[in-house]
Amino acid sequence: MNNLEAMARIMIWGGLIIIFGGLLLYGFSKLGISGFRLPGDIYIKKENYTFYFPIVTCILLSIIITIILNIFSRR
Repeated sequence: MNNLEAMARIMIWGGLIIIFGGLLLYGFSKLGISGFRLPGDIYIKKENYTFYFPIVTCILLSIIITIILNIFSRR
């Protein structure tokens, strides 16, 4: 397999993952699930100001994606 084929496969799989994620988010919005906050996420709400930084959510997603990529990249 040459480099161009490998890049094409990566782009196809990446596109399919993005489409699946989009459909998942669309389905959640139709069910009324707008989002979630984990304990440890930074959420500050003032009178006219709201700040939300999902630090724990980002760490958790990073760990999950790393595990998935490690499973699929081992041959």
